[in-house]
Amino acid sequence: MQSEFPLVRALAACGAAAVLGACAVPAPAPPPPAPAPAPASEPMRVMVLPAPPQAAAAPPAATAPAVPPARVHPVETAVSYADRVRALAPAEVAQEVQRLGDSSYTPARAIQLALALGQARTPASATRAQALLQRLLADTSEDARGLHGFARLLLAQMAEQRRVEEQAERLAQQLREAQRRIDQLNERLEAVRAIERSLPGPAQRPPARP
Repeated sequence: MQSEFPLVRALAACGAAAVLGACAVPAPAPPPPAPAPAPASEPMRVMVLPAPPQAAAAPPAATAPAVPPARVHPVETAVSYADRVRALAPAEVAQEVQRLGDSSYTPARAIQLALALGQARTPASATRAQALLQRLLADTSEDARGLHGFARLLLAQMAEQRRVEEQAERLAQQLREAQRRIDQLNERLEAVRAIERSLPGPAQRPPARP
């Protein structure tokens, strides 16, 4: 009998547990899990290539200073004018002398007027040209100093030309004097011949008898 009590108690405990399980209020079912959010569309990835290395910027070129136009030397201008006035006719040379003579004095005009007067080839024009060149040599301005060498050359040339002209004039005078003497001698000779022709010839003698 004693061995049946534990079995009875176990069955009783199982029946009580079954009754209690039947009488127990069932617990509410847990809510279903929330749906997982849809994965957001991944933005398109743009591959950015690295920019090529830029060459070091060259330093800005230094702006060259403006070069002023080359100044023509006054002697070059004078030589060009001498070439031009040499080809002028005498009437044109006279007009050029008048034009330059009416202008105010400058070293450039003085040298041009001296050149034009030299082309006139008269004693008065040569004297005037030499006076202009002497005035230019006495001028100490910068423009005048640039022409001093050319002015001295012109003075020497004019003096030599004047010497040659005077020598030629002396030779011409001597030639004219010699020609005058020759003409006088010819006139005297012709006068003597005329006198001889006017004299009677020698008397004719009669022929000698045998």
